[in-house]
Amino acid sequence: MSVPPTLSILWRGPLSGCNYACGYCPFAKRRDSRATLAADRAALERFEQWVAGRKRQVAILFTPWGEALIRRYYRETITRLSHWPQVETVAIQTNLSGAIDWLARCNNERVALWTTFHPGETDQARYVAKIHELAAMGIRHSVGVVALRNHFDAIERLRAELPSETYLWINAEEGLQGCYSDAEIERLAAVDPLFELNNRAYATAGRACAAGDTAISVRGDGEARRCHFIDIPIGNIYDADFEAKLRATPCSRPTCDCHIGYRHLDDLKMAGLFGDGLTERRATAPHRRDALARIADFERGLAGSL
Repeated sequence: MSVPPTLSILWRGPLSGCNYACGYCPFAKRRDSRATLAADRAALERFEQWVAGRKRQVAILFTPWGEALIRRYYRETITRLSHWPQVETVAIQTNLSGAIDWLARCNNERVALWTTFHPGETDQARYVAKIHELAAMGIRHSVGVVALRNHFDAIERLRAELPSETYLWINAEEGLQGCYSDAEIERLAAVDPLFELNNRAYATAGRACAAGDTAISVRGDGEARRCHFIDIPIGNIYDADFEAKLRATPCSRPTCDCHIGYRHLDDLKMAGLFGDGLTERRATAPHRRDALARIADFERGLAGSL
């Protein structure tokens, strides 16, 4: 009997509170009620129990609207998950504002952090020191930042101060995606050789994508969708027949402009750039020509299908 491919899971519960006030985030400085936190914790515990019963390998990325690692129950859950053989990777998106000593209790072959630096919300030296500590602990991680024009200098300083082996990804700011000048693109690509991959929206309608087949997005109540950006349920993970509902189907959206969405497009072949760091967005030896070649191949495939 063939072994099924790893199931990639994006999980997001009710939590939406954050301790930062980033102007580009609608959830900045929101405080969750006790009821919301209790519901989120219960949902996370139920999901952990579901994972415990899996035989199939899973790669989990927690994508909370807010900052989750300031909550002990997330740290303890991730620690336990990292020791389970059916968990290939367990990662979480975080602003890295909390303590990181708890990671010493994790299996560092499976745990990973997708961290984001927010200039103006935290001291850069403190943030960089934590990244160096993660590297010394052998914790897989990536560092990211949003390319606001008034943050370009901070982005370049950040790159200079990070460990050389730490991948620094840059997201195009939502209102600027596709609108940066050639000079700005050159400046940003000098920091992140894969920046051009994010500085665009991909025409995806009818294109092959792993979402809904070997990748799903799961809400706190267990309801699953192809990805965060297609609001049509495909079933509930807590139903006994859920996995029978997973199948390869073309993308139904006209475009996709977010990494956690387009990373699953077959034609972009992102696994070749990210390898075992795909879950936490940790590229291995990225080259700008790789990004440009993938974009060109994708657009050629689109033209050939018209």
